[in-house]
Amino acid sequence: MKKFGKTIAVIGGTGALGSALACRWLLAGHNIVIGSRSQEKAEHAAMQMASKVGRTRINGCANKEAATLAEIVVLAVPYAAHQETLEEIVESVAGKLVIETTVPLQPPRVARAALPKRGSVGAVTQDFLGESVRVVSALHTVSASHLGDVNHELNGDVLVYGNHKASRQVAIELIKDVGLKAWHAGSIENSAASEAMTSVMIFINKYYGFDGAGIQIISEEDEIES
Repeated sequence: MKKFGKTIAVIGGTGALGSALACRWLLAGHNIVIGSRSQEKAEHAAMQMASKVGRTRINGCANKEAATLAEIVVLAVPYAAHQETLEEIVESVAGKLVIETTVPLQPPRVARAALPKRGSVGAVTQDFLGESVRVVSALHTVSASHLGDVNHELNGDVLVYGNHKASRQVAIELIKDVGLKAWHAGSIENSAASEAMTSVMIFINKYYGFDGAGIQIISEEDEIES
């Protein structure tokens, strides 16, 4: 466990992916703030998580306050609520690192890629929040159910996108803390690749009856070793 963890606000921390990430980071020694449109719902989720994992460095707040309290803000909201959430937290994230996990899924056809006109949610977020905010886009192809089971050994890799190498590296270290390997994958524009891949993973899971298909990066060195 880290002696001095970071303070991370998980906006959408009551949902499947958000709560799973919050739980993993809490266990890794970070300070967690659960963000929700409802403060009552956020507080309840935080109390449940603290009881579940036996950690107390967690609390719940309305989205804007959660973003204000944190040094790193993670967006894990449904696409339908994405723009509203950006408008809610924009004043609270100036100068901070924002990790964007939102995928532009369009129910009911979630197994069919449908990217926004801007190209990716990551790029939309960077444009809206402005250059003072360092947006990193990641965690699009990770199974929320596997993450949510803290006893499940995680497999698969995560591609990390953003316009600032140092910010990507911070996200990579946080992803390592949840038990996954992460890779620098270029600018925020490249986030379109993983956002579209989410729909591909959904299709593969359904077609083949898999539970949480993911991706893995194989290097020439890995092939030689195998």
